[in-house]
Amino acid sequence: MSLTLDLSGRLAVVTGGTRGVGAGIARAFLRAGADVAICARRPPDAPVAAAGRTARFHPVDLRDPPAVRDFFGRIAAVHGRLDCLVNNAGGTPHRLLADAGPDRHARVLDLNLTAPLTASLAAYEVMRGRPAGGCILMIGSVSGTRPSPGTAAYGAAKAGLDNLARTMAVEWAPEVRVNTVVLGMVHTERAALHYGDEAGVAA
Repeated sequence: MSLTLDLSGRLAVVTGGTRGVGAGIARAFLRAGADVAICARRPPDAPVAAAGRTARFHPVDLRDPPAVRDFFGRIAAVHGRLDCLVNNAGGTPHRLLADAGPDRHARVLDLNLTAPLTASLAAYEVMRGRPAGGCILMIGSVSGTRPSPGTAAYGAAKAGLDNLARTMAVEWAPEVRVNTVVLGMVHTERAALHYGDEAGVAA
């Protein structure tokens, strides 16, 4: 028996919600009745929609702190609330440590650790003081808890993100709840790049 939450009247922001896991998360919120805002640098190839409803896209570079603060300020001004932030945006190319300089690895850290911190701080300013508070979800990775050859900076960022979430949870409780969700294999439109064809995904 599946449990369907009723999130009618709630507002969720999903970073990187234009494709892949982020789009799937946004569609789940839409099916539960929530209003959903998705943000990324580029718009989705097709509207992110479910249950006859569509997420609103906002172009935001999450590595630009003033742009992020402006985005959450506009969310607060338009909706008067923010119930959930899902820090999903991230990723990395496959690159061995010695094959790139520190500046390239630093950009991976910036996207996967600093950007979620920036978004969370901006979201907290909207959530704090509200009677219902809010929640922040970090999308983690198994790379944060095991060796990650070819994606070392990404793994380090995800390990840091988990620690950051734990500290936020302590500092911001009980107004704002903060948790990390670590996903297993997810079948998205880009799964073949990592797992091969359908037979590879099944295996």
